[in-house]
Amino acid sequence: MEKDVNYYQGLDKRSKEYKQWKKSQKSEGLGDIVEKITEATGIKKAVKWLAGDDCGCDERKEKLNNLFPSRYKAQCLQEDEYKWLDKWFKVGKGVMKPTEQKEMLIIYNRVFNARQQFTTCSSCLRDIIKRMDQVYQAYND
Repeated sequence: MEKDVNYYQGLDKRSKEYKQWKKSQKSEGLGDIVEKITEATGIKKAVKWLAGDDCGCDERKEKLNNLFPSRYKAQCLQEDEYKWLDKWFKVGKGVMKPTEQKEMLIIYNRVFNARQQFTTCSSCLRDIIKRMDQVYQAYND
């Protein structure tokens, strides 16, 4: 039997298996970070004791995750984005034209939920290209 999210969510929250699974989950956004802090400090346990299991924590967590998603969780490339990156990386240019940088930033900002703007800083641009290359290479492996 393959264990999925529903399996783990159905486990007793005090079990070792559930706790190990929970620790292995990456934060989706601010809601997950707040939940981890409230669990570590004992606030969540106190709220559950006072308000019961349906205290609204899960809904609040989802809302915060949607409003403030994790910046490090990359989104999947769209087909047109992949084609553009494929064409750009295969040419292997050492210099990026301003029009190319604008297209790269559009893709980068969507994929990483970032707000990176046009830059003349070569090291900043190199970091953007490196991260986009990692995403691009993930599709080629």
